[in-house]
Amino acid sequence: MTGQVIIGCGYAGERLARRLGGQPLAFTGSDAGARRLRAAGVEARVWNLDQQPVGTVDVTGAIVFYLAPPPEAGEGDPRLARCLATLRGRPRKFVYVSTTGVYGDAGGGTVSEDTPPAPTTPRGARRLAAEQAVQAWCARLGAPWVILRVPGIYGPGRLPLERIRRGDPSIEEAEAGPGNRIHVDDLVSVLRAAGDSLLAVNRVYNVGDGEHASSTAYFRTVARLAGLPEPPELPREQVRAQVSPAMWSFLADSRRVDTTRMREELGVALRYPDLESGVRASLAG
Repeated sequence: MTGQVIIGCGYAGERLARRLGGQPLAFTGSDAGARRLRAAGVEARVWNLDQQPVGTVDVTGAIVFYLAPPPEAGEGDPRLARCLATLRGRPRKFVYVSTTGVYGDAGGGTVSEDTPPAPTTPRGARRLAAEQAVQAWCARLGAPWVILRVPGIYGPGRLPLERIRRGDPSIEEAEAGPGNRIHVDDLVSVLRAAGDSLLAVNRVYNVGDGEHASSTAYFRTVARLAGLPEPPELPREQVRAQVSPAMWSFLADSRRVDTTRMREELGVALRYPDLESGVRASLAG
């Protein structure tokens, strides 16, 4: 079996596949994604996790990176369940990409890996259920796991430029509260470290740049560096009435995510520890 398997090669997964050495085996949900990866020299296969797979996938001795999100509705994560039922053999390690949304709204307070999860959105609840499913599956096999709780991901081609051009409102800075983000290339570095580190065994790691900028500050920074008008700022409840429930779920929760464990145990030196440098690099492509 190949040394590394990536399941869920979307935005971050594709970049991980391109940066991994040792010729990873990458699974993606689209033909276009598979073609892009193959053109980059990556062994890629199409796997639609919303359908019953044909056959099994041997992951014996491999580091498995799982980045596919749960469905947008329902309970639990049937995609993950189908995947785990398809895998055969004991992996060397299973790295699952979760979300800091499992902590719920902390009212601007600090959360660490020792903070009990308390999701306040269905999306966060689905992710917590998925974390527990991964831990149970690995326990049955005697395989080590790593859970990465990841905040908002941004990078080239993943900036809110259209939202800003439309003039969608932001929450007034005084009411916005702290937020958390990670540049996609730094996330890839964290993923690689989580797979390789001997300390990262049956551990949860919060991921983030540590800047804790609010969503309003993020939109302002993107607008300024892109040469666009800053979004209008409105009171919190007025913004809630104007945005979709999905967008509100990202804007509403407020927390400071402590990433000390990530820095100290995984030893990742972030290339973009602040929005200014990360957004500039993202706009440059």
